[in-house]
Amino acid sequence: MSFTPLHDRVLVRRIEGDAKTAGGLIIPDTAKEKPQEGEIVAVGAGANDEDGDRIAMVVEVGDRVLFGKWSGTEIKLDGEDLMIMKESDILGVMA
Repeated sequence: MSFTPLHDRVLVRRIEGDAKTAGGLIIPDTAKEKPQEGEIVAVGAGANDEDGDRIAMVVEVGDRVLFGKWSGTEIKLDGEDLMIMKESDILGVMA
């Protein structure tokens, strides 16, 4: 991929959830909520503090993360739907 986020931003690929309920009903695309789980595709170098020192990023490429429902900005890159967001929009890293 030829894209590198700046500062404390990350590029995230959404991970799609199941298309069926626990009872076996199929959920149509129009009724599905957008998933709030994704995989980190690219990571920026980190933000600078007041002294100009770089603050290291906590997340790495390949991490599975949870993020807020309205977090980030959706973009299309190389024909793929991705999201770019600040590291602070990430709620946690899945083990």
